[in-house]
Amino acid sequence: MTTENWVIDLDGVLWLLDDPIPGSVEAVAMLLNAGVAVTFATNNSLLTKTQYQDKLDRIGVDSSRVNIISSSMAAATLVKPGEKVYVIGGDGLTEALSAVGVEVVESSNVDVVVVGWDRDINYSKLARATRALRSGARFIATNSDPIYPTPQGPLPGAGSIVAAVATAGGFPPIFAGKPEAAMANAVRAAIGQPTLMVGDRLETDGKFAQAMQCPFALVMSGIAVDHPTAQDKVDHLDQDLATLVKRLLA
Repeated sequence: MTTENWVIDLDGVLWLLDDPIPGSVEAVAMLLNAGVAVTFATNNSLLTKTQYQDKLDRIGVDSSRVNIISSSMAAATLVKPGEKVYVIGGDGLTEALSAVGVEVVESSNVDVVVVGWDRDINYSKLARATRALRSGARFIATNSDPIYPTPQGPLPGAGSIVAAVATAGGFPPIFAGKPEAAMANAVRAAIGQPTLMVGDRLETDGKFAQAMQCPFALVMSGIAVDHPTAQDKVDHLDQDLATLVKRLLA
């Protein structure tokens, strides 16, 4: 057993919205009890670290025994202390940015526009971001995932909002989340070299595994609906996290 330092996605792997995927909580417990270090790396920028910890505890995962790294934290590494920032996103993004010493303001007169998943997106927010970008602000986005998995099917993800802002603003952003360098740097700074990446998206989790130079395990419990092709770099393919963990721990 060499997979002792796992990085695991959350949405579509551990849970769907607020519902744990069957067997996933028990699978994490099995890993921890076997001495495997577990880090959850998510492109979901909506929640704060404390909110993620509370959510994990609610479903039965001991948050004190795992690491949590979000695309909000990665995005915060791309801004400079003292800069003024306009945010389209949730509490997780605002908190992460504020923690590094930037000023989050409700204005288009800013140095940077940072966009993540925002379930309250509206025209006024898009308009303010557009004015800021066309006035010279830099453009950072948490992630490019176009959809978000739920028990009822996919919903628009942060990438859909980013696309609208990019279209109106006139240029693409620098992305922070998986599979980009900012997220890779954040993971390496926190835990060193992973030995396995587990996710449900070839285009983000799979490419992130390549960036981290570690094997990739694809699970079919989230966004992934088609089996990988011969061209896709997948080292393990399982229906869900529980199946993967039981097989590899055996």
